[in-house]
Amino acid sequence: HVQLVESGGGLVQAGGSLRLSCAASGRTSSTYVMAWFRQAPGKEREFVAATTWTIYSTTYAESVKGRFTISKDNAKNMVYLQMNTMKPEDTAVYFCAAKTEYGFVNRMAHYIYWGQGTQVTVSS
Repeated sequence: HVQLVESGGGLVQAGGSLRLSCAASGRTSSTYVMAWFRQAPGKEREFVAATTWTIYSTTYAESVKGRFTISKDNAKNMVYLQMNTMKPEDTAVYFCAAKTEYGFVNRMAHYIYWGQGTQVTVSS
């Protein structure tokens, strides 16, 4: 089993930055892909970004390309999401997720481990 704990959420003004962290523990060796999803009020959960533990590979949603950066620290079992030039539409609960196979990194249904989420609010 794998446990994921997010941190770093908060309130930021439009144009500002935040960095989210995800601490992974447990059988992290069974996970290949780590991702961030987000869910705004009244909307479905959506893919934000993904990376892999062993291969340098990143994938981003079009809405965050050029503004968000996903990174990892294998030694610490940490995944980060650096969010710059933030917009009010980035307001959501952000979730860290992990899956045990490659491929389909933007498909929520393929992820089996989830954190509890951290709230990000961007004021205009």
